[in-house]
Amino acid sequence: MDNGVIFGAGAIGRGFMGQLFTASGYAVTFVDIDASLIATINQRGAYTLTLVDASGSRDAQVSPVKGLLSTDSDAVTAELATATLGATAVGTRALAEIAPLIARGVRRRMDAGVQVPLNILVCENIPQAAGTLRALVESHLTAEAQVYARQHLGLADVVIGRMVPEPTREMRARDLSAIVAEPYAELPVDRAGLIGEPPRIMGMHAVQPFSPWIARKLFLHNAVHALMGYLGYRRGLQYGYEALEDPIVRPVLAAAMGEAEAGLAAVHGFDVGDLMGHVARLWPRLANRALADPVRRLARDPLRKLASDDRLVGPARCAEKAGVSPDGLAWGIAGALSYDAAGDSAAMEIQRRIAEEGVEAVLQSVSGIAPKEPLGGLVLERYALLREGEWLA
Repeated sequence: MDNGVIFGAGAIGRGFMGQLFTASGYAVTFVDIDASLIATINQRGAYTLTLVDASGSRDAQVSPVKGLLSTDSDAVTAELATATLGATAVGTRALAEIAPLIARGVRRRMDAGVQVPLNILVCENIPQAAGTLRALVESHLTAEAQVYARQHLGLADVVIGRMVPEPTREMRARDLSAIVAEPYAELPVDRAGLIGEPPRIMGMHAVQPFSPWIARKLFLHNAVHALMGYLGYRRGLQYGYEALEDPIVRPVLAAAMGEAEAGLAAVHGFDVGDLMGHVARLWPRLANRALADPVRRLARDPLRKLASDDRLVGPARCAEKAGVSPDGLAWGIAGALSYDAAGDSAAMEIQRRIAEEGVEAVLQSVSGIAPKEPLGGLVLERYALLREGEWLA
């Protein structure tokens, strides 16, 4: 049985990658900083993954698995020396913490003359995460080891489509290692980042070019999630599925999806029929009540989500290139500008800047949307309605 190493035993590590790796014939070693979680995983050699959708739920035992603390660098390096597959799901800030461990594993493989490549799937929510990780790893390598790494260490970006909520306090109290997720298991991976033949992993397909697949996830799934968050917040709703069922919000979500589909087809070359099929499968996933995704989680960090190439403005610009007016997406941009939930530091920053500079200046500086262009007009009109409480009438 081949060995796989997963850095990060959190929602994506346990809720997605652990299942795919073990189902594909790998023995998995999780590397994490949570001593209690690692101890629980080692005690059982398995953990429970509960898959939930509209048809109900089923428990799956994920095994064989074991865990190591990231502070045990010798043991982690030994695992990397024999692994053929890896993944990271640690959060972008922690990439700098795991890079020295990966570098030590690379040096050990080089010293042992290992020629079999080690491919690591980089499951982090930043653009070009694999390139960022490679630079961090190479900063800990000699020139000779850097050459070896470029020939034998694959680092590939992925698109994570599965929705995995963070375990609640009650869940952790019942079973520290248990995790809940939806059954969806598609895993597009950047073929250009892999070395040698792509590993055979359940649900994985290596694609090149990769950027269209990033855009599909960002401009459809992430975009509608943001709309559910911002418009659901304005409607006083608690969960995303409530926004999806709301008779006023739902038509806006459908319009935004249609606009994004047209833009993706025009700019990224997707087949319209394939996109429509993807969206048809996405709707029931978004309606999954068992995941109970809070509106405020979907809406958090509006400053990042309002960037010109992110999930709201990005698809709106693509829609314009397709000759489609982004009426629905403009509601999402306006909703993000008006989002004022206490406790969200990015929301508070936007509101401070709007109060000091005016909404038109913030729209221009944050999103690159000129107030007098057509998209600017759509957004500002909707922003005024949201702020006045007279919207979607």
